[in-house]
Amino acid sequence: MMKHIAPDYYPQFRCIAGECRHNCCIGWEIDVDEDTLRYYQSLEGEMGERLRKNIDFSADPPHFILSENERCPFLNDRNLCDLILEKGEGALCQICDDHPRFYNDFSDHVEAGLGLCCEAAGRLIIGKKEKMQLICLEDGEEVPDAQEQALCDLRDTLMNIAQDRALSIDARMAQVLAHAGAALPQATMADWAQFLMQLEQMDPAWQGHLQQLHKQEIVWPDAAWDTAFEQLLCYFLYRHMPGALQDGCVGERVAFAVLSVQVIRALCGMREKVQIDDIVEISRMYSSEIEYSDENVDALLDALIQE
Repeated sequence: MMKHIAPDYYPQFRCIAGECRHNCCIGWEIDVDEDTLRYYQSLEGEMGERLRKNIDFSADPPHFILSENERCPFLNDRNLCDLILEKGEGALCQICDDHPRFYNDFSDHVEAGLGLCCEAAGRLIIGKKEKMQLICLEDGEEVPDAQEQALCDLRDTLMNIAQDRALSIDARMAQVLAHAGAALPQATMADWAQFLMQLEQMDPAWQGHLQQLHKQEIVWPDAAWDTAFEQLLCYFLYRHMPGALQDGCVGERVAFAVLSVQVIRALCGMREKVQIDDIVEISRMYSSEIEYSDENVDALLDALIQE
């Protein structure tokens, strides 16, 4: 049996469904996994016919055919899922059932987390006042791999530094980089805004934020928000450092975590008066535009390659 690990806020997550301002059933291609596809093909009645009519079976992988305004064909006018309403949550395809959860697999355990692209998850993460801790959801007896354990130990140390509230968030980020033997390139936020504007983009509003960041002088948010950015730093370290087991880019991934927080902080600082809704929304947009594009993550990692 594999051990299952997650941040302590993970079990508290609940989808807000129709109350969501940025519905995950709008604007995203929704792939249908093989097991669910077989189930959909076997369904009889009106819902079975509707499912088969609204799936592109010729695509690889098959996916739902979005409407002209990029809505899932099963998202009704109340922004609720007709498939859930009629067949229950067990009828969802894997990607819908998982979202906004993500998973990182290790030899002895699985780590789960919540993605910032979901506003409900973002509010849960960013609004947390207590220090984030990792908890065991399900115990196991597998033996840890030495390389994996070393990476997890380093990450634990970096997250402890990130949560040292005797220091400013800037000092903590500097110490995180130094302890990991990492560094950010000599570039201004305007330079990073210019770089991000060249990447693949999904929402035109993101371009507007980056243009503003490119032109305006940075005013960092008040220190009262340091805890919110601490939570973001721990989130990015937790989510992205395990990728180093595949690409070996430990320093680059630590730098990616710090840079991500810096970009979000800079964008928040352009607001006349920062509110938690601003941090949640900007984090959601950053996550959607960067984290959920493998090409954009790779481009940033390449820009952060250690000399």
